[in-house]
Amino acid sequence: MNPIDELRAARPAHLGDAPVDERTRAAELSYAMSRPRQARQKRRARPVWGISLAGAAAVTAAAVVVTGTGGGTPPDPDAARATTALSTTTPPTTALSTTALSTTAPPAPTPSTAAPKVTLSAREVLLAAAEKADRQPDDTAAYWHTASVSRSLYKAVDGGYLVWDRSRIEGWTPKATGGDQWSRNRSLGARPATEADETAWRQAGSPAEIKVEMPAKMGELTLSTSPRAAKTGHAPLVDGDKVFWLGRNVTMKDLRGLPSDPGELKAWLLRSYGGHGTESSSDPMSADVWLFTVSAGLITDMPVTPEVRGAAFRMLAGLDTVEVIENVTDAEGRQGTAVAIEQTVRTKDKKSTGVLENRLIFDQATGRALANESVVVKPGGYQAAFEPGTVWNSTAVLEAGWTDSKP
Repeated sequence: MNPIDELRAARPAHLGDAPVDERTRAAELSYAMSRPRQARQKRRARPVWGISLAGAAAVTAAAVVVTGTGGGTPPDPDAARATTALSTTTPPTTALSTTALSTTAPPAPTPSTAAPKVTLSAREVLLAAAEKADRQPDDTAAYWHTASVSRSLYKAVDGGYLVWDRSRIEGWTPKATGGDQWSRNRSLGARPATEADETAWRQAGSPAEIKVEMPAKMGELTLSTSPRAAKTGHAPLVDGDKVFWLGRNVTMKDLRGLPSDPGELKAWLLRSYGGHGTESSSDPMSADVWLFTVSAGLITDMPVTPEVRGAAFRMLAGLDTVEVIENVTDAEGRQGTAVAIEQTVRTKDKKSTGVLENRLIFDQATGRALANESVVVKPGGYQAAFEPGTVWNSTAVLEAGWTDSKP
């Protein structure tokens, strides 16, 4: 099944056959990475179609990784500098700029194409982060609330400049079974990625609608530079109790009961590992890359206990294939430390193969996750159009914590 058909099949029945723009279809697959799967469909079920604007340009599962910055694309200057602390209250729904594309050029891009690699031991950094994560608060409430901003990079058809397409997503997952999962999403509009890209955009006539290339010669789509109104929706939990995907569908009870010993946690996760990627059984994936991908989501925005989050850091510390990148700035302008692993990616027809670096960026002082990013190491696959060092996909965490409020 091709990715667009897969997205169409995943559309909840209550939404009927109303047309959906292709950007929404492309973004849906990325957000689905963390949602539970309907067992009979063998794929993740979205709690509500409206939550789909994750902003990650996921065209196939092989191209989507749950992954922070430091690459050649600078941070978005219009993004709000939100706190990274775990929140116990519902944040404002318009924390980011809702104005149209600014007429002021953003800061000049950094001269290097990637953050400098250092010799600091990944194990030492991760073990230190685990100690911090263990001490995070854990006062539960009625809903687990998350808010993030996703950015996906595209190349304009006319002018060849790079464009970020941005979306803000919020989710409210009930602690109790049998309830509804709520979502709110807002397209923040597209904007040129760098100062040079903005110059090229202006030379092209400052179009409010930008035609961009879809990867792997899958055609074109049109991005708007204007934000859209937020959309809020809700739907029952999958099977009445499934809240997230962690190698398999899991309940809130499963997440809250995960083992806090890193060895036991690793064994628990690997029971769902089948030698292939998180989305496609036809794409081989090593156990280390699979564990990194799944654990990054666990650390970033799942309602696990602090001890389990610490255990996940300790588990990653035991992987010889991960490395540390210091002084990384995420798309929200926050500085952190990244732990990274490389992954081979390819198009569905296997004709184009590339390498991505999956990064989990975290605040070393608190052990809290800041962002996941994908950085192009070797152009190919669905990232063939981008230079090495380019941040292709970014999801920055703004809020992750318990609240008694819902939309």
